[in-house]
Amino acid sequence: MAKYSKKAGSKVERAMHEMKHGALKSGRSGKKVTSRRQAIAIGLSEAREEGAKVPKKAASKEAAPKKTASKKTASKKAAPKKAAVKKAAPRKAAARKKTARKTAAKKTVAKKRTSKK
Repeated sequence: MAKYSKKAGSKVERAMHEMKHGALKSGRSGKKVTSRRQAIAIGLSEAREEGAKVPKKAASKEAAPKKTASKKTASKKAAPKKAAVKKAAPRKAAARKKTARKTAAKKTVAKKRTSKK
């Protein structure tokens, strides 16, 4: 039994033809499609919308469930992250102190200027 219907094949053929002539545009952005894969995907998508026989989309690698690590490896990986967070905290505090000093200095300069007038 065929995976794709004739309608799906004709849609892909039409999309490829448009792509070769520079007439095929991307959906949201409206940019010209130059990739063969993208043209095929557009053709299959249009065929799906019209109810043609097309297999389901393949699951993306990001959406696939990840293997869970054992407790030993998870605890080893978690320890360095905590240490990195602790190191970053004093730097942020020092930066806040510097900006606080600058603003305090600006306020004192502004007070002196206003008191002279």
